[in-house]
Amino acid sequence: MNTKSLDQEYAAYAWKCVQKNSTREYKNLAKSIPALVMSNGLMQTLAFLKAKGKQEHNDLAAHICGWIFGKNSSPVNGRVFCDNFQKIMEQLAALSSYEYRMKTEESLAVLRWMRQLSDAAIE
Repeated sequence: MNTKSLDQEYAAYAWKCVQKNSTREYKNLAKSIPALVMSNGLMQTLAFLKAKGKQEHNDLAAHICGWIFGKNSSPVNGRVFCDNFQKIMEQLAALSSYEYRMKTEESLAVLRWMRQLSDAAIE
């Protein structure tokens, strides 16, 4: 039986994400976004990333959404996030308070791994 812990799954997904985005801008963003999620909330942070409109912002938002909606799927690029932004926000707004809090916690867990692993993947 070869089962992975949830933390291992977070790490594996985060590793795929940072390998696909090996820029210094992505690394710096991955390090700063968890604080934004904690202070402003998940939906506000996704709206901020969308408003910035830069590739690394869209990619990071897509990676967050890829985990919380797709669990273990391959990371997608920022174009997918932009194309589905309204749908993503509607889905998050429709969640119960408990479900929204769980999605926020999951996003923070993945972001913690992205933050740590971006140092190793991006020089």
